[in-house]
Amino acid sequence: MAAKNKPLSVLVSSTFAFTICFAVWMMFAVLGIPIKTNLGLNETQFGLLVATPVLTGSLIRVPLGIWTDRYGGRIVFFLLMLATVVPIYLISYATAYWHFLVLGLFVGVAGGSFSVGTPYVARWFKQDRRGFAMGIFGAGNSGSALTKFIAPAIIAGFGWQMLPKVFALMMLITALLFWFFSYTDKSHQMPAGVSFKEQMKVLKDPRVWRYCQYYSVVFGGYVALALWMTKYYVGEYGFDLKLAALLAAAFSLPGGVLRALGGWISDKYGAYKVTWWVMWISWVCFFLLSYPQTSMIVKTVNGDMSLNIGLTPWMFTGLLFTVGVAMAIGKASVFKFISDDFTHNIGAVSGVVGLAGGLGGFVLPIMFGAIVDLTGIRSSSFMVLYGTVCVSLIWMHYSFKPEREQAAKAAEEARAAYVPQTTQLPQPT
Repeated sequence: MAAKNKPLSVLVSSTFAFTICFAVWMMFAVLGIPIKTNLGLNETQFGLLVATPVLTGSLIRVPLGIWTDRYGGRIVFFLLMLATVVPIYLISYATAYWHFLVLGLFVGVAGGSFSVGTPYVARWFKQDRRGFAMGIFGAGNSGSALTKFIAPAIIAGFGWQMLPKVFALMMLITALLFWFFSYTDKSHQMPAGVSFKEQMKVLKDPRVWRYCQYYSVVFGGYVALALWMTKYYVGEYGFDLKLAALLAAAFSLPGGVLRALGGWISDKYGAYKVTWWVMWISWVCFFLLSYPQTSMIVKTVNGDMSLNIGLTPWMFTGLLFTVGVAMAIGKASVFKFISDDFTHNIGAVSGVVGLAGGLGGFVLPIMFGAIVDLTGIRSSSFMVLYGTVCVSLIWMHYSFKPEREQAAKAAEEARAAYVPQTTQLPQPT
């Protein structure tokens, strides 16, 4: 293949591999529902079950990002996928709650693929195209929707034990395809003399922590909702597993596929402006989604009036779709920040930020389950997300305030320095 086509081949093969890895990582979003019924789990236990793979996939992101910088993305990505095949397959033979938790930790390694593929893909493209390229790769988040499309049918037709076997075979085939259609460029690897301590110096930069918080909302929130929404539809609206998964995909699919659009928009309008509007849109949607189904009696001059306030399934799905679009764009805009500010250390920084986002995806489902057990209000999960977005908006406002003031001052000085030239008319003699 001509050298000019290598970046495209790397992008396509990496995106496909990430899609399958993400589908496996989100497997318990559907698989967990029959397991919950069989084992008689409460909401908190279910939250821990679906979140366990997210924990491993988050914690391993930092070392994977560093290994990608050191050894190259191709070999790291390939070995990562191979390492998950056996644990995925063994889930079909699990019988106890702790079996699923332990195997879930090993399966979660697939979630670390993001911090491998992001720097691997980014380095094949020039600076002005990196946002778009990383957005296309990040569209592999749509693997969450893939799980929701195929998993219910497999479970309904062959039982839940068949799903891990199918996913194990998918992962093995994907690893082999990736190896044959990807490439290595030695110039993309960092010198061997760069130590782990030197790479971790990025943690002293306050921008890294800021991006971690943003990503814990747009990615952590996305992962948490992708894991939680199928069960939410079943419990809140009484839908069966197939319809619940299909409607949940209305959030997962745009939340993954449109990440490429987010990369393009971020390249054009800048990471700050795009992220700011993503947070505002999410804030409004979460406020509406937080309101629980409510019945009340209002005393009027004509007697009692009954009011029922709540979101219909279609209104709920519409708002969820909007959040999915916003989060897809936000995930790309946060990594546009990283590619702009940390060009020579993308792997380490993306690993740290990815870790923060993944931990958000681990903690939030457990919080969702615990708060539902405590309050009995299912929409309380959106109340939690509403609060996290508030933190992001406040932090963004004060973090970028000096830059906005400096830009405004510079513009004012430029206007003051501009003196229009006027034509002097000759004086009459």
